[in-house]
Amino acid sequence: MSGLPSTRRAILAGMAPAALVSQARAQPARWPTRTLRFIVPFAAGGPVEVPARFIAEYLTPRLGQTVIVETRPGAGGALGIQLVAQSTDQHSLVFTTGSVVILPALQKNPGYDPFRDLTPISVISESAMAFNVRAESQIRDLADLLVRARAAPGRITFGTSGVGTTTHLLGELLKARAGIDMLHVPFRGTGQGLGALYAGDVDLLLTDASVPIPHVREGRMRTLAVSSAERVAALPGVPAVAEAVPGFEMALWFALLGSANMPAGAAERLAQEMAPLRQGSALAQRLEAGGGRLIVSDPATLAARMRREAPLWRQVAEGAGITPE
Repeated sequence: MSGLPSTRRAILAGMAPAALVSQARAQPARWPTRTLRFIVPFAAGGPVEVPARFIAEYLTPRLGQTVIVETRPGAGGALGIQLVAQSTDQHSLVFTTGSVVILPALQKNPGYDPFRDLTPISVISESAMAFNVRAESQIRDLADLLVRARAAPGRITFGTSGVGTTTHLLGELLKARAGIDMLHVPFRGTGQGLGALYAGDVDLLLTDASVPIPHVREGRMRTLAVSSAERVAALPGVPAVAEAVPGFEMALWFALLGSANMPAGAAERLAQEMAPLRQGSALAQRLEAGGGRLIVSDPATLAARMRREAPLWRQVAEGAGITPE
């Protein structure tokens, strides 16, 4: 710089510190500095834990720090999310579902604000959900279900994995969009719901699309429709709800978020480190076989999805008469 005019040297010298600060903010080179925790806010062995452990193992060598998974169930997922939202260590992340924006519509005080207390990192994956009946059910298909529900309001029963769960809201969304009335029967998890379906205690069971696949192959269950905008390869011949109820779409999605005090640039780095998983990884193949797809988005995509869906679930909850407790 010795050959530059003195005025330009002064300008460049003044810019250097600002450039260094900007670069430091964009590239948190010293983060993470210790073990990272993925908090899964649901019971061990559930569908969220599988991709969480896969990605934790994948990231460990790439981040130079161990990534561990801890299950912290409770309050429909709110306890685990709250744990991360209130953490100050910058090394606790939550691997959760779309419940992160659903719970505030169902609980007066879930213990966190999804937009104030959390840092979006990535939409990890999404999958369709399924409307299932017993193989011997007299309900032939989705069109028949709608006809029966309109003819006898409240007579058709649909089972879910609990009040306020994604499957419950799926049923309420169908009721609202199709103009039908069905009776909700909540269970403590999908396993209990399956038992009730086979016992004839409910007419319909709403689940993740991966649940019915082995039952359908065994000839014990039929899937009437899937909730995605299009059909899924894992359930050939099963129509999307949108084919009978135009515009209907709902997906079960998983996401990774950190606390609000994550270092600037950390979320972007994590998203970039995970991006290669989209290219034919074992996780991508496993999700596709179960009716889902791996996404691994950037932070902005997750933030936009949260903003888009939060008011929808408030509206669905209010329409269903679900009072925040």
